[in-house]
Amino acid sequence: MNDYGMRVEFDGTVEAAEEAITDALKAVGFGILTRIDVATTLKEKIDVDRAPYVILGACNPKLANQALNLEPELGLMLPCNVIVYQGEEGQTTVSIIDPQAMVSMIDNVELHCLVQEARPLLQKALNSI
Repeated sequence: MNDYGMRVEFDGTVEAAEEAITDALKAVGFGILTRIDVATTLKEKIDVDRAPYVILGACNPKLANQALNLEPELGLMLPCNVIVYQGEEGQTTVSIIDPQAMVSMIDNVELHCLVQEARPLLQKALNSI
């Protein structure tokens, strides 16, 4: 386990987990801006077979705008990444970047206060699936 993400094991397929976390994020004000099917991309580009693995770029427009107003270079870390994947033993995992870890290298008190608003929303979405 790492200290830069929040995660849960999901009782279902990667596809079902992706749908569940997308809906849960929407319920707390986040939308999905990007979707990368890593397994399909790696198969197409370098002919590697791997278990399902999807990266979703989640964004709360209000919070993103406030964060970028405070720290324009924060765009290097946005959107908030969510990963949904099938582990080696067939389990489905959903992980979301912990915004506290994401901004830990930035010395901006106002930004850290904003994270205190975003983190519980992301955790609520994760806990609801």
